[in-house]
This record gives sequence, C-alpha cells and structure tokens, in this order.
Amino acid sequence: MIAASRHCITQVTVQNNPEYDIKQDDAPSKTKRKKDMHALQEIGEQLVELDPKKLNEFDLPEILLDAIHLARPMNKHGARRRQMQYIGKLMRTIDVLPIQEKLDSWQKTSLHQTARLHQLERWRERLLTDDNALTEFAQKYPTADLQHLRLLIRNAHKEKAADKPPKSFRLLFQALQGIVPQM
Repeated sequence: MIAASRHCITQVTVQNNPEYDIKQDDAPSKTKRKKDMHALQEIGEQLVELDPKKLNEFDLPEILLDAIHLARPMNKHGARRRQMQYIGKLMRTIDVLPIQEKLDSWQKTSLHQTARLHQLERWRERLLTDDNALTEFAQKYPTADLQHLRLLIRNAHKEKAADKPPKSFRLLFQALQGIVPQM
C-alpha cells in the first residue's frame, strides 16, 4: 500500500511540475534536428553543383562561398562528406528560405522546358510516321505554315532514305518550336 502511494505521489509531482512541461515542449527532438541539418546539407549540395554565374546570384557570406568552392573539386567520399557537413553547419546561420525558393523555381523552369522539348519531339515523330498527324497538327495550331512543314517532312524522309545528315529533321524540330507555344 505504501509503495502504491509513493508511485502516485511521483506521478503527480511530474505531471504538476511546470518546468518538466516547458523543457519537453521547447526543445525539438533529436530526429527533428537531424532532419533539419540534413535538409540544410542537401541545399548546400545543390549550391555546390550550381555553375558560378548562378551561385553569384545568391547573397551568401564569404565563408560559405569559400566552403562551396573548396567542395567542388573534392572527389574523395569522406572528404566531400565532411565538407558538405561543414557547409550545412555554416548554412544554419543564414536565412535559407530565399535560397530554397530560387532553387525550386529554377528546377520548376527546367522541368517545364524538358516537358516542352518532349512534346515537340513527340510531334516531330508523329509528323514523320503518321500521315494523319499533319491534319491534326493543323487543327490544333491553325497559324502553322503547313506547306513549309510538308516540305520539311518530305526532305527528312529523303535524307533518311539516302543516309544523308538529318538537316531537315532538325529544321522540322526548330519549326515546331516556333509554332507550338511554351507551356
């Protein structure tokens, strides 16, 4: 009976202790801190991979820029990993949100450009293989110069049959770039 009452007293003391509640709520967990550090390190890796012109668009402290420049030629895994950890540590002192937003916008732009190029490539392949594709293309893009496209398609077929360089094949792609609007 005495042991049971001691347990209840200990429980009440811990539950009613305001210091215990503050310490538990204020400090982020170790897992959260590690995730944050890894996120900063990943942003640092993206910065290391950028070309110097794009890197200069960021207003980074000199010490961070030096660390980034030092990490670029490193190819030993251990040394590069330590340098990336150091870059992550340096990034804790700066506001990372504008950097992340700019990196995300560049990646989004790159994805849109890639999708557009794939769309143009699909149109070119369809125009070269399917006879009805030109009619469908004309319906979708009424401002297209169909006579010029027919000439390019015909020349591309002739070049392929004669094993000549694919000049008209490339010109067809360029013509499609001018006709199909950007996404």
